[in-house]
Amino acid sequence: MLACSPVPFGYLDDAEIELSRPSMGVENMKTDDALLESPHAPEFTRLSAGGTLLLLDAAKGSRPRIVYAGIDIPGVTGEELVMLATRQHAPGGTTVPIEASLLNELGTGISGPSGLIGHRGGKDWVIDLRVVNVDVIGEHQTTIRCEDTNTQIETEHWFAIDHSSGMLRCQSQIKNTATTRFCLDWCAAICLPFDQRLTRFTSFTGRWAQEFQTEEIALFNGSIVRENKAGRTSHDVFPGGILKAANTDEEAGLALGFHLAWSGNHKLRIDRHSDGQGFVQLGDMPSPGEIILSQGETYQTPEALFAWSESGTNGIAQAFHDYARRGVLNPITQAKPRPVHYNTWEAVYFDHDEATLIELARKAAEVGAERFVLDDGWFGGRRHDAAGLGDWWVSPDVYPDGLHNLARTVKELGMEFGLWFEPEMVNPDSDLYRAHPDWVLKVEGIDPPSSRNQLTLDLTKSEVFEYLLEKLSTLIGEYSIDYIKWDMNRDTHHPVSDGKGAMHRQTLRVYSLIDALRKRHPKLEIESCASGGGRADYGILRRTDRIWTSDNNDARERQAIQRGAAQFFPLGALGSHVGPRKCHITGRELPMDLRVASAVFGHMGMELDLRDESPADLGTLKAGIALYKEHRTLIHSGHYFALKSEKGTNFIGCISPDKSEALFSYAKLDSALSTHPQRIHFSGLDPSTRYQIRLVWPNQNPSISTPSIVDATGLQSAGMEVVGDALIKHGIQPPLTFPDTCLFYHLKALH
Repeated sequence: MLACSPVPFGYLDDAEIELSRPSMGVENMKTDDALLESPHAPEFTRLSAGGTLLLLDAAKGSRPRIVYAGIDIPGVTGEELVMLATRQHAPGGTTVPIEASLLNELGTGISGPSGLIGHRGGKDWVIDLRVVNVDVIGEHQTTIRCEDTNTQIETEHWFAIDHSSGMLRCQSQIKNTATTRFCLDWCAAICLPFDQRLTRFTSFTGRWAQEFQTEEIALFNGSIVRENKAGRTSHDVFPGGILKAANTDEEAGLALGFHLAWSGNHKLRIDRHSDGQGFVQLGDMPSPGEIILSQGETYQTPEALFAWSESGTNGIAQAFHDYARRGVLNPITQAKPRPVHYNTWEAVYFDHDEATLIELARKAAEVGAERFVLDDGWFGGRRHDAAGLGDWWVSPDVYPDGLHNLARTVKELGMEFGLWFEPEMVNPDSDLYRAHPDWVLKVEGIDPPSSRNQLTLDLTKSEVFEYLLEKLSTLIGEYSIDYIKWDMNRDTHHPVSDGKGAMHRQTLRVYSLIDALRKRHPKLEIESCASGGGRADYGILRRTDRIWTSDNNDARERQAIQRGAAQFFPLGALGSHVGPRKCHITGRELPMDLRVASAVFGHMGMELDLRDESPADLGTLKAGIALYKEHRTLIHSGHYFALKSEKGTNFIGCISPDKSEALFSYAKLDSALSTHPQRIHFSGLDPSTRYQIRLVWPNQNPSISTPSIVDATGLQSAGMEVVGDALIKHGIQPPLTFPDTCLFYHLKALH
C-alpha cells in the first residue's frame, strides 16, 4: 500500500535550491571506537543551513540517532557534542544509558512512548532498526535506510534543511518485507529530541469562529498528547505548537516551533522522560487496522516541520513565513498581488438573484474589489443548507441562463470571477445521493452523528473521484472561473470504506483531486475553507493559495484569531474580510474604521451587503482598500512581528527585508485601568537609521482630546523624523482613544 506522495514535494525543485546554498555543508566523519563504549564507531552526518544544525550518528549496523538538532553551532564537531553529552550509569537504571533512536522503537528499550508501533497478529512488535545505508543527496538533505532482520521491517528516514529559513523537514517510510501482513498502528515522522531549557508549551486551539487561540502549558515529567479525529485539520487541535524557554517571549529567547503538514487525522505528543530527555512526535493518526502492509508495501508519514529561534516566537513565525513563500505556495500565485475579494455570503446567503448580485458586483468594483466570489446557493436544489450538495450544475430555477451573464459582467468590471464548492460532501436530499447512496463513508448499522445535513463522500472510490473531477473541471472551463472557494463543513466521524478505516486514503485523494484540477487549470487559484479555519496546514497549503482563517468576521475578535494564525502562516495566505456593521456571529456592532483595519494585515476582502452601508462608511472602506493596495507588497513580503501587547491591545507589524520601510498596527480593543495607554515599542527596525513616521490610519484624528501627540508631531501630515533606536528603546506614546480603535504607523527610511 503506497500511502503518501514522494518525499521532497513543493514548488522549488532541488536544482533551484542547490544553486542558492553555498553556505550549506554535509560532513561524513568517522570517529575512533574509543570515543564511546559501543560496538559501533559513530559515523556523523552533518546538515547545516539557514542557522539550523542537524547532526546524525548513523554508523552502519548501529541504531541511528539525532545527536543534535537546533540552532547552528559553527565549528563544533560530532565528537565534541557526543562527549559533552556523556552520561553515566544511574542506580536503578540500565548498565549503559540507552540512547534514543530516530523513532524510539520498542526494541531499543528506551523509556517513554515509541514513535513506531505495529505487529503481525500480536507478534513482531519489538522492532529494533539498524542502519543499512546513508545517502547524502546534494548538500542539504540525506536519507538513512534501516532494517530489522528479526521483524522484517525496513525504514527510510528523510531529512532536509531549507537554506533560507533553516526549516528542518522530516519524513519516515515503513516497508514490510515479510510474506505475512504487518499492521501499523502508529508512526511518527520523527522522534525529535528537544533542548532541556524548553519548559513551556504553547498550543493553538479553539472552536468554530474562535480559531487559533493560544494556550500555554508548563511541561512536566510525562506526556502532553493532542489527538484529532475530525477528518480535517480541525478547529480545536492544530497540528503544531511552540516549545519555549522560561524567559522566552515574542521578541527574545529560545523557541522551537513544529507543525505536521497534514490535513487529516493526526496526533501530537510531547514526552519528558524521567531521565531528563524530551521528544516531540507528530504523525498521521490512522483508524484501527487502517494501515495493513502486505509484502513489499510501504507507508510514508506526512512531513514534519521544525524551526528554531533565539529571537523568540517571532523568529519561528518568520521562518515559517519564509519557507512557505519560497517553497510551498504556488509561484504563479506569488508573482501577482493578492487581489481584494468580494464574497457574497454575508450579503445574500442563499437568497440568490442575478440582478441583486450584479448590483453588488458594481458596488464592489466601485470601492476597489478585484475578485468577485459567488458563494453557496448557486447549484442544484441548494436553496438552503439541507439540500443540493453533490449536484454540481447551475440551478436552472435561479439562473435559467446559467452564470454567463453574471460572470461576464464581473469580468467587464475588471474583476476575477470565483465560485464556491464543497466537493467532499453530499446532502441526503440530492440527486447524487438518491442515485448513489453507497458513495459515502459509513459504518453499516451505525448512524453517523447528524451535522450540517450532510455526509462525507468516499473519494477512495474511483467513480466518486472521477465524478467530482469532471463536474468541477467542466464548470471551471465553461465559466472561465479564476478562483474557487473549496469548503468542507463537517467533521467525518466514521471514515469507513468497505468496512475498513479510510481517512488516511481519503485525505490523499482530496490532495489528488485538487492536484488534478490544478493540472487541468494551471492558473486556477483555490481557497481552503472548512467552516472557517478547520483545514489550515502546510499539506493543504501546498495545493491551495489561501486559507479562510475564520467564519467570524467580527473585527475585534479577528485581531486575536489572525495573530494566532500568523504564527505559522504568511499574511498573504490568510483571508481576512471586512464584515457588516453587525456581525452575524457575535451580534456586536463595530465601526468601519476598525472593520477595515482588522482586514488589512492579511489577504484583504469584503463580506458584507454594500447596499446597507452608509455613504460615509463606503468612503472609509474605499480608502482602506486603497491603503491595502498601496502597502500589500510590504505586508505580504515583509518580516512579520507580533509585538508585546498590553491587555486589551494588539500590536503587530511588517518590515521590509532591507528595513527601509515598515507598517505597524496598534489596536486598542478594550478600556484600561491606566488613564493613558502605555508607550508602544517597535522592533525589527535598523537602530541607526532615521525614519519618517506617520499615522496613516484612520483618516481622521482618533484622539478623544486635543492637543495630543498626533497634533504635536504632525503624525497625520508630514509626520516626524526619529532614529530607529529611539522607537525601539524609548517607544512612542499612542494617543488616548476610545476602544475599538486601530492605528497604522507607517515608517520610511530617510537617506
